[in-house]
Amino acid sequence: MDIFELIEKRRSVFPKQYNDEPILKDELDKILATANWAPNHKKTEPWRFKVIQGDSKLKLANFLADKNAELEGKPSSFKRKKIVSKFEESHSVIAICMQRSPKGKPPEWEEVSAVAMAVQNMWLACTELNIGAYWSSPSYKDLVSDFFNLNEGESCLGFFYMGKYNGELEEGERKSSIEAKVEYYS
Repeated sequence: MDIFELIEKRRSVFPKQYNDEPILKDELDKILATANWAPNHKKTEPWRFKVIQGDSKLKLANFLADKNAELEGKPSSFKRKKIVSKFEESHSVIAICMQRSPKGKPPEWEEVSAVAMAVQNMWLACTELNIGAYWSSPSYKDLVSDFFNLNEGESCLGFFYMGKYNGELEEGERKSSIEAKVEYYS
C-alpha cells in the first residue's frame, strides 16, 4: 500500500473491537521503531513509551480506577468498568509520555507536537500491519506518575490501546474537502 492510501486508511479501532490474537514482539518492535523517526525540533526526541502487557495491564487499570475514584471523591462502578475494560480488551497498552528538555527549549507545544507525530507514525505502522489502535487522553492519565515513577519533566499524554481485529473498518470521511480549508497566496 502506498503512503497516501495508508494515511487515508488509518482509523481509530477501539478496544471493544479487538480479538484475542496476540500482537507479536517483532510487530510491536517495528511499530515502536517508527516512532523514533518522528520530526522534532533541536533533536530532543521527547517521546517516551511505557508498554503495558499481561498482568501489568490489570494492575495499571485498577490503580487508575482507584486513583480516579479517590480524586472524584465518589467511587463509580460504571467509571471503574469503563477504565478497566479498555485495558482488559487490549493486547497491549502504551502510555504515551513526553520528556521535557531540562533547558525548557524548544517550547512545550513543539515537544507535544513531536510526540503526536511519533504516535502518528506508530498508528500508520499499525494500519499497515492490520493492528487496531486508539489514542485516548483521559483526565486520569495525569495519575500515572506514582505507578511508573516518571522522571522529572516527564508527563503522560495518554494511552495508545492496541489489538488485532476482525473484519473491515468503515470508510473514512471528512466534513469538507481540503480545498475548503486551504488558501493560496502568490
